[in-house]
Amino acid sequence: MRVSLKLKISLALAIILLLTVGVLSKFVLHGIERYQIQTVEKHLLQQSEMAQRYISQNYLTEDERIPPGNFMHQRGQRLAMYLSMLSGMEVVLYDSKGSLVGNSMPLSNEAKGVSDTLHYAIQGKIAYQTLGNSLTYFSPLQIENKMMCIIEFHYSLKNNHDFLNITKHLFLTVGIIVFIVGFVVGYIYFYKIALIISKLQIASNHIHSGHFLDKPPVVRRDELGELSQDIFNMSNSIKQNLNNMNLEKQKLELAVQKLQVLEQQQKQFIGNISHEFKTPLTSIKAYVDLLSMYPDDPMLIEDAVQNISKQTDRLYEMVEKVLRLSALEKYDFEQQSQPIEMKDILTDICNSMRGKAAKYNLKIHTKLVSAVIWADRENLIHIFVNLIDNAIKYNELNGTIWIDSFVDNDFLIIDVKNTGNMVSKDLQKKIFDPFFTVNMERSREFSGTGLGLTIVRKLTEKQNGTVILHRSDRQGTVFRLRFPIYHAL
Repeated sequence: MRVSLKLKISLALAIILLLTVGVLSKFVLHGIERYQIQTVEKHLLQQSEMAQRYISQNYLTEDERIPPGNFMHQRGQRLAMYLSMLSGMEVVLYDSKGSLVGNSMPLSNEAKGVSDTLHYAIQGKIAYQTLGNSLTYFSPLQIENKMMCIIEFHYSLKNNHDFLNITKHLFLTVGIIVFIVGFVVGYIYFYKIALIISKLQIASNHIHSGHFLDKPPVVRRDELGELSQDIFNMSNSIKQNLNNMNLEKQKLELAVQKLQVLEQQQKQFIGNISHEFKTPLTSIKAYVDLLSMYPDDPMLIEDAVQNISKQTDRLYEMVEKVLRLSALEKYDFEQQSQPIEMKDILTDICNSMRGKAAKYNLKIHTKLVSAVIWADRENLIHIFVNLIDNAIKYNELNGTIWIDSFVDNDFLIIDVKNTGNMVSKDLQKKIFDPFFTVNMERSREFSGTGLGLTIVRKLTEKQNGTVILHRSDRQGTVFRLRFPIYHAL
């Protein structure tokens, strides 16, 4: 059975509108329900805190201090009545063992099926359960870090449920109206569209039979008009269309190749991070096993504490840098950019890093010019602390670090150089890749993660700058950064 296109599209439009209203209503109702639960939980928690303060005040102001259990058995009924008046809810009090000591409505039927929930409260946990329009809430009350009693509130959910039911009926009514109106409006509109499509179909059949068009079958200023013009052009340029198809095929092949490269990079990233996490975890596990075998060996304990602490710091630094790198790639955080005098900030950073350099008999020399750039101060500090820290880690004994800057064609050039081992040509291309380290043993000695330079490049690009490995030879390794100079208006 053939069904007309206008009927299909009209029905589809109506269904889409109905689904939109349905999904929207589901999210709204879910949000209302969650808000009601949070409101009830917050209200009952406030009532529990108020009850704890009141019971604590009564207990601590007693002329003669008696055990909490005796106190609750003597005062429980009176406390329950008063707390019920304060909260406006039925209140039941139990001692620390779960025995009833007070009920604001002693003539009411005792709640059934709350023993499991009460058991959780006896263990010091807040618990509640719902049955129909009623919520039973249990909260342990403590005095001086000791269990004093358990309070039970009976909260009515009838108003919340009534509000939800009214909202559901409202969404149902709106959904029916939207479905009907959408179908009628869609049918009228797409009836006209169907007539135009019929003309385009006739023109397509003419081309198929070899009768080419001498003018576009439909003239309109919209997508259908463009389609009509395309059909007209197709009848005169089949060869061109074939060439376009081949071009699109090449584009698809290129896209597939890019996807394959991205997939390979993703696998490599996962493999690297798994390996880097496994190394410190293996070391920590080994020391844990040794400690379980020789728990009384003081030298082993001291060695284990030092090494576990070192490996934990390495894991923490690795996680921090992975999270920062992931955030840089996924989110475009707002920067607090401002004019920055680079000579001042570089001088401060070098002064702060001289202490660490001195520990390894290294010297830091600077030759800086005054220049202002537009950048985020914290990001700049992170960039140069990472670069100088790398210059310290991968330097030679009694080596030197130079921080030089100069102006070149309205750009500020900053070189960070050290006297460490040179980086081979084949490794220079990978120097900014995540988890790549030139010297694995040196990296692990200093708890390196192989993410520092990756983050440096990301942050530098966010300041409209560039960073490259300028050169690496027997004289040393130089990283060069380039930032546009800021000119105030």
